Amino acid sequence: MILEVGRVCRKVKGKDAGKYCVVVEKPEKKFVLVDGKDVKRKKMSTNHLEPLPTVLKIKKSARTETVVKALEKEGF
Repeated sequence: MILEVGRVCRKVKGKDAGKYCVVVEKPEKKFVLVDGKDVKRKKMSTNHLEPLPTVLKIKKSARTETVVKALEKEGF
């Protein structure tokens, strides 16, 4: 799946493994900026993420509060 802005992902590596996050920016080819309810906003390798079929309607670089509300609305 394509990692575009709004794509919900599950972390598969690191201390936040198993938690859900959302792509808020795609600054480089192999890295994305993610944010979420239990995941702090940070730049992360795409190898550490498992993309899910859900895409949230958020703007690029959306605020953390907006991302969390959208995640909760979808049931994550």
